[in-house]
Amino acid sequence: MAEGAASARTRRPLLLADIRTESTFDEIPVIDLKGANHANLDARRDIADQIRDASINVGFFYIKNHGIPESAISGALRVAQQFFALPDASKKELDIHKSTNFKGYTALLGENTNPENRGDLHEGFDLGWEQPATGAVRSAAEDGSMAGENIWPDEVTLPGFRAATLEYYHAAVRLGQYLFPLFALALDLPEDFFADKTTKPAAIMRLLYYPPQSGTVDDRTIGIGAHTEYCFTILWQQDGISALQVLSTAGRWINAVPIPGSLVVNLGDQFARWTNDVFKSTVHRAVNRSGTERYSIPLFFGTDYNVPLEALPSCVSEDFPAKYEVVTAGDYVKSRLEATYAHSK
Repeated sequence: MAEGAASARTRRPLLLADIRTESTFDEIPVIDLKGANHANLDARRDIADQIRDASINVGFFYIKNHGIPESAISGALRVAQQFFALPDASKKELDIHKSTNFKGYTALLGENTNPENRGDLHEGFDLGWEQPATGAVRSAAEDGSMAGENIWPDEVTLPGFRAATLEYYHAAVRLGQYLFPLFALALDLPEDFFADKTTKPAAIMRLLYYPPQSGTVDDRTIGIGAHTEYCFTILWQQDGISALQVLSTAGRWINAVPIPGSLVVNLGDQFARWTNDVFKSTVHRAVNRSGTERYSIPLFFGTDYNVPLEALPSCVSEDFPAKYEVVTAGDYVKSRLEATYAHSK
């Protein structure tokens, strides 16, 4: 692409953007972040242009050269494997329903993401922002219903669990903040548009364990039922084990196979509300029929709790008015979390 071409296309109003036909959505695009902080604006715009295309037409994309150290990934995976191997009684001492801020352990079938299903066939462990050195957490004014302490297994039972999970958590949060200037460029906004909206993001991370499904499989009991995500998500998924599937508008399940060294980005509902559905929030699910255990680590990157989710200027017009009632980002996430865990109360 010529140097000025990306800039010219990126400056076009989003409502006039070229939307490809769904027949072309048969794979998830891969975007290389190398050069995302290049001094040349056109170089940054070129990456933003790829993000814009993927966000409008797919709602998912892979990223490579993402900057999270392999040591942080392997450390988080190691302690996740150790945690989920604990006896059920030990894990249930950390049950998420004992928490008032959506932190802790979720048992097998403890969630039901798709109300038409019978429960999600995975176990989970949820945590939020915490200062690794001091253990400080955010106040209710900063983090709303997600504020407060995380729930940890004791250090004797799982030495290094807290340190390893928080190392990956903070690396993923930094990556999320790094991506937002690119999203701003993709939305025809100043690069710093989201800077004051992501100072204390309501980021929730999950360690997820999927047992293998074998024999006769009931489609109403799968790893995670079909759903859209409530906010922008950065997903690490285990190499060599395919489970994530993304639904095209044509009704085809597209396998988002793990690509070594990459992460998966899912735009989610917050971006859909912000962009008046110009950016897609795409239905997806996880089905582990590999015959082996699977692990994944999603980070759900919500903006600061009190940020209003209102349609951006480049995404509305007289003929295309705002579709959604304005709510704060935190209240929206809270409502989605309450619905998710209501199944198992």
